[in-house]
Amino acid sequence: MPSLSTTGSNSFSDRCSRLLPGLLLSAIIACAAIQLGKLEWMQTHGMSALTLAIIVGIILGNTAYPKLAPACDAGVTFSKQSLLRLGIILYGFRLTFQDIGQVGLAGIAIDALVLTSTLGLALLLGTKVFKLERNSAILIGAGSSICGAAAVMATEPVLKGRAEEVTVAVSTVVVFGTLAIFVYPLLYQANLHWQLLGATPASFGVYIGSTVHEVAQVVAAGKAISQDTANAAVIAKMVRVMMLAPFLVILSAVLARSKSAGKGESKPAARLAIPWFAFIFIAAVAFNSLDWLPGKLVASITDIDTALLAMAMAALGLSTHLSAIRRAGFKPLLLGGLLFAWLIVGGAVINHLVAALFTLFS
Repeated sequence: MPSLSTTGSNSFSDRCSRLLPGLLLSAIIACAAIQLGKLEWMQTHGMSALTLAIIVGIILGNTAYPKLAPACDAGVTFSKQSLLRLGIILYGFRLTFQDIGQVGLAGIAIDALVLTSTLGLALLLGTKVFKLERNSAILIGAGSSICGAAAVMATEPVLKGRAEEVTVAVSTVVVFGTLAIFVYPLLYQANLHWQLLGATPASFGVYIGSTVHEVAQVVAAGKAISQDTANAAVIAKMVRVMMLAPFLVILSAVLARSKSAGKGESKPAARLAIPWFAFIFIAAVAFNSLDWLPGKLVASITDIDTALLAMAMAALGLSTHLSAIRRAGFKPLLLGGLLFAWLIVGGAVINHLVAALFTLFS
């Protein structure tokens, strides 16, 4: 009779054998995306490794992957679920609480107002006007209002959304975030004349950081104006990224309450699905804020994080069927476009009003 330790070892070995092909495929796509993302043209146009990973994944997922799926599905699923959560946790090592101090209370207020207004608009337009499923509206809203593809991927485990819904949401980030890279430098020139957001590169940088989708797109748009603009934009964006964790917790609580209400008072309340990885993400930010780790080690951690998130995006692309995206139709893209317009116009108004109020009372 085999011992318990032998049985456990065999079980672990079998699980590794099932996961390995899919993990290797996700890793190969991620490595290719990371190398492509280092090209100057890609960086200039805000095409990050995450964006490239999902694009390559979708291409393979709708051509060669179906033949590999029986062997690779387990590892691909592990990549887009477990590796994703680990990637979000390690993302905390890109941030510090000191970032908040650099943008001040005005910057925090701007980020919070842009986030909540964009999410609210996404839900209102998505469910009431375009008649989209609530999950699709929330995912598109999260991508537009917080930090692009990373926010979409982090929100998916809480919503338990379908791969097609996630991919459609990421697509809106890719399309309109890339467009933002070219639009914001033109807006900066217009602002020099109208002075709506102040004349300094830093004040316009806060506007970019509080309204552009992806971190890579923020960097590209900011650098197209000046390095000072890029620096302020990245700091404002990092504070916005930090709001991902409380958003996930609040979303989880709201979903649990709505499920309980749907069941009626006579039945037990729906269990709150706590996104523990969001709390660990905050802990990672707090630890990174202490500045105990050498800079080279933090850089290595962020490199590993990029690889993990790229693997998750590649896996998502592999499991996405273009036929399902086609069935989703034009409405999600239209919603993303309207949110993009809100981020530009409404974001400018929010930036202007908050800055004016803080100047008035300072």
